[in-house]
Parts: sequence; structure tokens; C-alpha cells
Amino acid sequence: MPQITFTDHTGDHRTVEANAGDSVMETAVRNGVPGIVAECGGSLSCATCHVFVDQADLAALPDMEEMEDEMLYGAAVDRTDTSRLSCQITVTDGMTLRVTTPETQV
Repeated sequence: MPQITFTDHTGDHRTVEANAGDSVMETAVRNGVPGIVAECGGSLSCATCHVFVDQADLAALPDMEEMEDEMLYGAAVDRTDTSRLSCQITVTDGMTLRVTTPETQV
């Protein structure tokens, strides 16, 4: 089963099982992961599910689309080279992903 490890800005982490086909954001919300607000529910109209993908995992993800790239400029915490919106990352079979949530989403 796919697994996602969420680390918060203080270094606390938790690993949750995910369902293939769901988004990383949906997985976080369903499991009560702090640090993911998901204000728009995954409709790509906010940036409150911003995460920093572990550098080692980034290459395995599909490239971000233009709209996601634009939305990241509106994130509450400055984007980095590993920034993604978790609503735009689809969980795949066998995925093991590590992400860090920013200090704030709003």
C-alpha cells in the first residue's frame, strides 16, 4: 500500500497509508494531518495545501502543470525548488513519498 510521510515545520512526522488514485491532499485531510488546510478542497484555486517534496522523491513525480506553478506564487510561505500543491500529486501504487508542510498555509 502507498505511504506518505508528512513532516511539519518543527520536524514532527507521521506516516499514513494512502489509496492509489487519491491526491496527497485528500490523504492528509482524511487522516487529520496538521498543516494541510485544503481550503478549496482540491479545485486548484488556493495554495493552502502547499508542501515541500523531499528532494529524493521529486524526480519520481510528474512535472507540475502551469496552473499549479502559478498558484504556488500565492502561497503563504515562499515556494522553493521542491514546492508542490499536494492536491495536484496523485498517489500511485507502491508510492513512498515524503513531504514537509510549511509553518503556515494562510
